[in-house]
Amino acid sequence: MNHRTEGTRVAVIGAGAVGGYFGAMLARAGVPTVLIGRAAFVDAVRRAGLRIDSYQFQETVHPEVSTELTAARDAELVLFCVKTTDTAVASKELTNVLKPDAIVVSMQNGVNNVEEIRAASGIEALAAVVYVAASVPAPGMVKHLGRGDLVIGPRNKKTERVAEIFADAQVPCVISGNMEGELWKKLVWNSALNAISALGRVTYGEIAASEDAKKVVEAVVYETLAVARAKGVEIPGLEDPASAIAGSFKIAEQMRGMRSSTAQDLARDKYTEIDSLNGFVARLGAKLRVITPVNHALYTLVKLYETGFVEKR
Repeated sequence: MNHRTEGTRVAVIGAGAVGGYFGAMLARAGVPTVLIGRAAFVDAVRRAGLRIDSYQFQETVHPEVSTELTAARDAELVLFCVKTTDTAVASKELTNVLKPDAIVVSMQNGVNNVEEIRAASGIEALAAVVYVAASVPAPGMVKHLGRGDLVIGPRNKKTERVAEIFADAQVPCVISGNMEGELWKKLVWNSALNAISALGRVTYGEIAASEDAKKVVEAVVYETLAVARAKGVEIPGLEDPASAIAGSFKIAEQMRGMRSSTAQDLARDKYTEIDSLNGFVARLGAKLRVITPVNHALYTLVKLYETGFVEKR
């Protein structure tokens, strides 16, 4: 463990693919880390450790695990990785255990999680944009297929501390002065790819290989950028549709063997975060009088799919 992170305690709330990967990387670096998740995950890790099956390495780590949010009581850094559908409930519960000076980082999909956390709990969280291709093929295992980096901001003592902790765990972490734009950049790509992967039951690579799918991606990108412009958001690196479309297909190639988090949720009969992705774009578009028929169609189809199952918890 690096001397800069000595004595640091990290809690990961929501130990799924994202929380599991970054929590495992911190534990691998020797940072005292507790991962809070469901009973099946906790039982598996207590029995055999947390297995990281990465394209870069394979390793088993043995972090502390718990099903109880109270395990985050002494954490200096809290990684808030729950589904956006659980934001309000989880953040309210967190207020009962959070240290006054603890740093909370929202590592969730969507662009307005910090506001949602503040409204539900009063917690002033930091926003993070997460780029990682990861899944949970079995309890106690994280499969890592690509990337694994973060963007946080703006620059201040808290974000510098977070970046320092991740850097010591060999997790690239960039500090940005335009977090709204960075969040929207990922929203563009999430909206373009997630629902198509879910409804088509295909990988990102299969989307990129289909001319028809690529036309749908392009339509979503045009709509999402139009909504961003109407809201006055400046998205770094995506100043024109061509660059945004190219970026979407670059992401698809980087994570070509992966299915989206929305696809993974539907495959497990779990409700998705589609309200925070295409649904968010469609709702904001309607408010700003920007038409978003493709985003609305994808959102509607995923929501209709969800009505066909009962969530298994």
